[in-house]
Order: sequence, then structure tokens, then C-alpha cells
Amino acid sequence: MFHILVSDKSGKIFNIPGLEAAGMKAGYFFRPGKKEFIKMPEGSKFFMLPGRPPVGYNPETGGFEALKDCFAVAVFMAPAFTGTYSAAYAERFPDRRSGNGLNVLPLFCYTTAGFYKGDVYVTAVRVDKSNRHNPKFIDIGLVRKNAVRIKKIFSGNRLVSHLADCALIHGCPGAQNFFLSRQECPLPTSPSCNANCSGCISLKTQPRIKFTPSPEEIRDVALFHTCRVKNAVLSFGQGCEGEPLLQADLIEESIRLIRNKASGATININTNGSKPYAIAKLFDIGLDSVRISLNSVRKEYYERYYKPAGYGFQDVLDSIKIAKRKKGFVSVNYLTMPGFTDSEDEFAALKKFTGSYKIDMIQWRNLNFDPLAYFSIIKYSGKPSAMIGVRQLIKSLKKSFPALKTGYYNPSL
Repeated sequence: MFHILVSDKSGKIFNIPGLEAAGMKAGYFFRPGKKEFIKMPEGSKFFMLPGRPPVGYNPETGGFEALKDCFAVAVFMAPAFTGTYSAAYAERFPDRRSGNGLNVLPLFCYTTAGFYKGDVYVTAVRVDKSNRHNPKFIDIGLVRKNAVRIKKIFSGNRLVSHLADCALIHGCPGAQNFFLSRQECPLPTSPSCNANCSGCISLKTQPRIKFTPSPEEIRDVALFHTCRVKNAVLSFGQGCEGEPLLQADLIEESIRLIRNKASGATININTNGSKPYAIAKLFDIGLDSVRISLNSVRKEYYERYYKPAGYGFQDVLDSIKIAKRKKGFVSVNYLTMPGFTDSEDEFAALKKFTGSYKIDMIQWRNLNFDPLAYFSIIKYSGKPSAMIGVRQLIKSLKKSFPALKTGYYNPSL
């Protein structure tokens, strides 16, 4: 039995023997099977959910029970792992003005956790073998030392200074990897955005870049990285910025400068895909891959969450078409929320979308958002009988499309 974990008011976490950890999807409670649980990965974090009574499954009564005088506990999943159930908790108040009657939870994912034989387990699946964001392989002391050294080498390069702040103040593993000369190099460029996403991390959880770097600043960061990293990936479009396609001309010039010196690196852009013609120009001058973020492959649910300004869902689809026509590698940053992503209707739409657009890869990213508030915002009410399971969804899609890559990070090409 995976015992439920709960928290007292001081934040102390303990298990309740005799009561199982329950999962939640779209406000419905579930009893996850044993195969749904894996040991909590390194780099995951506990969260106490204030004002939210935990819900567990009682095997003696065969029902779900909400506990009093304690709070629900959830786990924020480490990168490379996708949650399959949200933590189960009861709504104390029926008022949904803030999504679930309480202040909306901060922008993290909230995965079910349980206690079994002295260890913490979570309902999750590993989707990528890479350890590029695993804190075990990131030496913060060396990051700090190298940041000082590299800032001296590139004195006056604002992008280097910005990445140093991201690495040392805000704990961004992408920026940390730059200062360790490993894996993927982040290249943020855009202070503004043309979407109003409900869960915008660059406005609510970390500062957005406040300047527009020059092509030369971008070139110097990129070339410094490619000289030290085999099969380097250079990525425009980061969590500390807005929409990179709003700086398409800058990125175009930067790619030209990079390609003059580094022909072998993979140049990628993480984007909302709002400007198809900009995508076309970038591929023409040396872009290799594009990762387009979606919470849904259906227009109504996409637009309710992203709230696009000056573009529409068709522009996103056109960007994918153009990228494929230019022989680019297309990934979908698929923001996963149990109960919606694994619903039968969304899965049917995803299967059709994947085949129609010949998607190369799906990155199964956890949607960092209050689970109950999310369903209120997108106006979706799922049925428990129509939820196939995130683990089963990934497996079934891979079976239907054997060439489809499954992962979490942008691959080197």
C-alpha cells in the first residue's frame, strides 16, 4: 500500500497508515495502480497545499475520504519525468472565482505522492533518458566560478550577465549548463510576447529579460558554447523571455553570424509558432529545428489557455506545415495535464494531428498550473470513464507512430 502523505500547519510531512494515496483528474478521485508509482526522482520537490484538505482512498470502506486538520501534499516533478495524476484534495469552498475557491496555486505541477517501505513514490513516468537538468550533475560551485571567469572574458556582454543571473539567482538549469559547457545553450532575446498565457512563467515565477541583445552578443555566447560542447544545441526561446519570433530579424542575423563559424551545431527555436513567414525565413538561413508549445491540439482549448494576441491557432498550424516543408525537425512541447491530455477526445485529436502534420517528436512537459483552476479556465469537464491514462497515452501513441520520438529536451540533430 502506498500511504497518503499529508502536512501539518508547520509544513511537517507525515504518512497516514491505512489510507492510500489517491490521484485526481479534472476534480475526480482515482485509486492509482501499483504500476503508476515510481520512486520520487532526484530534483523533485514537496509542496504543501494550504487550505486544501487531502483526500485518500480507504481500502476497508472502498471509498475516498477527506482528512481534517491537515493539508494535501504534492510533488513538483524533476525534469525528464511526466506526472500521471494530480494530488488529490477537496475543495473547501465551492466558489470558483479563483479557479477552485482559494487563491490559485503557484505555477508548478502538483503530482500525487505516496509513502511505501520507507521511500516516497510518485505517480509519474520517465520520458527522457537525458540527465541534462538533473541537479546531481550540476556543480553549483563550478557554475559560480565559471560565471565570474566567463563574464570577464566577455566584459560588457549583457547576455552573458543575464545568463549568470538566471543560473545563480533563479536556479535555471539551462543557464547553469552554459557555464558548465554542457548540453543545450539558452539564447533569450525577446522582452515581449504576443500571448497572454494563463500560466506564464516569465511573468510570474522569474524575471523576463529586460533588453534586446545584439547579434554579436548572441554570436559570442553561441560560439563559446559550440567550441566546448560536442553536438551542441543552441536554443532561442527560453522561460526568461517572451516570444522569440517577435525578434525574428535579430535571430535571423544572429544565425547568419553563428553559421559562418559553426556549421555543425543544432540551432533550435522554442516558440508559440505565431509567425509562419518568420519561421520560413529562419529555416532558409540555417535554423534546424522548432519546438512549438501547445496545451491542446484543438483550437478552443488552445485559445482559452494561450489567449493569443494578433495571431490565431491556424497560424500555429501553418508554422508547423512550413517547418516540415523546409525539412525542419518539429517537436511539440505538449503541456500535459492529467484528466485533459489523456482524455479520449484529446487523444483522438492528438493522434490525428500527429499523423497529419508528421510531427517528429513530442516533449511531454508537465503543465505548471493549479489543476482545478486549469479545467475552469479551459472550460472542460472530463468523464472518469473517458480518461485513458497518461502512461497509456504515451505508449499507445508511440505504438501508432513508431518513428515518433518521445522525450523532454531538444535533441541534437
